[in-house]
Amino acid sequence: MICNQCPRNCNIDRKTNTGYCKMGDEIKISKIMLHKWEEPCISGEGENITGSGAIFFVGCPLRCVYCQNMDISQGDNGHTISAEGLAKEMLLLQEKGAYNINLVTPTHYADKIRQALDIAKPQLKIPVIYNTSGYEKAEEIEKMAGYVDVFLVDIKYFSPEYSKKYSGAYNYYECAKSALGAMLKIAPKVVFNEEGKILSGVIVRHLVLPNLRKDSINILEDLKNSFDITKFKLSLMAQYTPEFCKSEFKELKRKITTFEYESVVDCAISLGYDGYIQDKSASSVKYTPDFKKA
Repeated sequence: MICNQCPRNCNIDRKTNTGYCKMGDEIKISKIMLHKWEEPCISGEGENITGSGAIFFVGCPLRCVYCQNMDISQGDNGHTISAEGLAKEMLLLQEKGAYNINLVTPTHYADKIRQALDIAKPQLKIPVIYNTSGYEKAEEIEKMAGYVDVFLVDIKYFSPEYSKKYSGAYNYYECAKSALGAMLKIAPKVVFNEEGKILSGVIVRHLVLPNLRKDSINILEDLKNSFDITKFKLSLMAQYTPEFCKSEFKELKRKITTFEYESVVDCAISLGYDGYIQDKSASSVKYTPDFKKA
């Protein structure tokens, strides 16, 4: 198959070569786990939670210089699995009590994931979450209709200058915004069960970065002007962890300040967003899985 699943448009045959994501034609996963550190509606809240059924895929079409999952997004810590094997793992997670199937960085495997869901979906009684960096093509998102119940999408940057500098993708925002529009057509309403766990809908995540509070505010203002923000939930994140940043950019070598974060939070509240506001204590390596361990 000639792969153009992401905005990189590599146009290569992944059976014989690798694209920007560095992955070949086989599905490669790093870790399958019950993840307890997502938003409360995804992982649950309280002491005795089971967690989200997270499947972490290897490779990424974006490659942010500060990625907290760098060992797998830009490394090769993982193993191959067939579509049939992936379907079995989804059903095993359901048997373990997972609240959902959480597909983490799925973009470059979307075709294979649909194959796995063709097998698993008839037996799945829990939602499927598409957990993405936002660097997507709208036409590829449209193909996930009927497969995905919840879109958990990052909107990382507004400025092409920053998206090119830190993620090598000058067209990031235009792609992410277009993809968000496609997601909202597939899942136009956020629905929770009686326990507050999400069943369908869209959650827009935004990680506040050092020195980029104005860029964050530009995102919030533009989304407000472009979409009905009552149709999705916003998740503002303070978890930027400089220990994961391997770049030469000195401005990224610190945590965000209280002023930076609170100014973005204040903007979101003033614009009428609803959703989740992460505590600044989340900026810690302890909340990131160890991908060097099986």
